[in-house]
Amino acid sequence: MNLPVRVNAMTVDVEDYFQVSAFEANIQRSQWDGLPHRVEQNTQRILDLFAQHQVKATFFTLGWVAERYPQLIRRIVDEGHELASHGYQHTRVTEQTPEQFREDLRISRQILEDIGGQPILGYRAASYSIGAKNLWALEVLEDEGFQYSSSIYPVKHDLYGMPGAPRFAYRPDNAPKLLEIPITTLRILDRNIPCGGGGFFRLYPYQFSKWAYSRLNRHENQPGIFYFHPWEIDPEQPRQHDLSFKTRFRHYLNLDRMQNRLNSLLSDFAWDTMQNVFLTKQTDNHHS
Repeated sequence: MNLPVRVNAMTVDVEDYFQVSAFEANIQRSQWDGLPHRVEQNTQRILDLFAQHQVKATFFTLGWVAERYPQLIRRIVDEGHELASHGYQHTRVTEQTPEQFREDLRISRQILEDIGGQPILGYRAASYSIGAKNLWALEVLEDEGFQYSSSIYPVKHDLYGMPGAPRFAYRPDNAPKLLEIPITTLRILDRNIPCGGGGFFRLYPYQFSKWAYSRLNRHENQPGIFYFHPWEIDPEQPRQHDLSFKTRFRHYLNLDRMQNRLNSLLSDFAWDTMQNVFLTKQTDNHHS
């Protein structure tokens, strides 16, 4: 018997190489405008890649990027992709008060809606910075009218993560109108193994990622979420110095292999936007 093909959500966190949280100690925000920008050309390449595979995706975009590259935002929307918010300038929610967070949401959403001309329904926190200690952020998102968030990574990690969170889309007790859609993990030996993209996708052999998504779709009958950043397909990006070994390893590992792996992933699985995968069927279950 042929089961219907599970459609997964493809997402891109639109930020430039110098905006990653791991570089905060090395690059000040005041320097951003003076650095070589590569986010536009890299995102254009991603749009070409998606067009080639006939894939629609969700672009969680910084307001800072949208202000500087409005034509890029219009192309995203014109080609049928979903535009969503990644905040204004990649400030982690853990660094914000509720008032600052609300203001950041409003400013970035206004910029994206003004340029893109479509309502912004979704939000993803910089560096998955919503977790057990700041779940108030989900209430603010609900209060501001967002329909979904994809900000919690149910893994144990030194920079982020909430290992006790549900693995699949759920409505939080403190924000029941909001759908929180955690990043994809695989449950192995009582532990959540991250397999939703980014640095882990560059670290693992592609066959592991393929196996993980197949298992998720076929055995757990769940859609996965994949995320990556425009800088991850750019091995030519300016190299930063004075980084710790761990930061350097995580950021630069296998950048030259990323595009080929993406090609395989886009071919091997079915993909669509967050909105189409998760909102159209109104997932209301409390999986864990």
